[in-house]
Order: sequence, then structure tokens, then C-alpha cells
Amino acid sequence: MIRWRPLVSVLVALLMVLGLILPPPALGFPGAALAVDPGDSGRVSLEAGGRLFEAHCAGCHVQGGNILRRSKTLKLAALERNGAADPAVIATIAAAGIGQMGGYGEALGDGGAEAVAAWVWQQAQAGWPRG
Repeated sequence: MIRWRPLVSVLVALLMVLGLILPPPALGFPGAALAVDPGDSGRVSLEAGGRLFEAHCAGCHVQGGNILRRSKTLKLAALERNGAADPAVIATIAAAGIGQMGGYGEALGDGGAEAVAAWVWQQAQAGWPRG
């Protein structure tokens, strides 16, 4: 007789580990790939940045926190403490990664890292209000 409970537990644990290691797939939200508004002199779209953040970043950075490393949050004080209190620095980290965090430049698309950084910076300055 096969004991299913241990087998299912191992499978669930494996899937959870893979979920932490592999970057999330692009979810195909309408307009998510278009992070720069071409009709507005190439200005970064905060709305697109928010959508991209939800699709690719919110799994680890819920409400600006960090489920893996508590000191590496997206809160203003932590950004300042870690030398990332600038949208350009945040964009570089989002695209290329840093430490345990892999880069998401390809997944975010053209202008996506900048859009996410602008949105994160706005949220950090506002204290990450609940939305």
C-alpha cells in the first residue's frame, strides 16, 4: 500500500522551494509590458509600475516588506539604510538583482525596471499605504 501523505508533503515542499528559486512568470496583464508611455515624451507610467510590481515583486515584497530578509524591505528607512533611496538605484536592483534577489530586467521589459522603481519610490515616500 502506498502512503500518500508523505509523498504529497514532499511534493508540496518541492514546489514551494521552486517557487522561491525561480522568478515568477509574466502574467500577461494588459498593458503590463508597456511601462513607458510613448505619448508622454517617454515618461515612466506609475500605473504600469504598480502592475509590474504586483506581477513580479509582490510575492516577496508584500506591502513593501520582505518575506525572506527582514532588513531588506522597500520601506523608506530601509532604502536609506541600504543606500537605495533613489529611483535609479531601485531600478538597477530590480533589473540586475542584488544579493539573494535575482534580476528581473527581462521579465519587466523595456522601461519596466524604471516604472517599478518610480512606483516603489512613490509608495516608500507615502509609507506604503494599504490599497
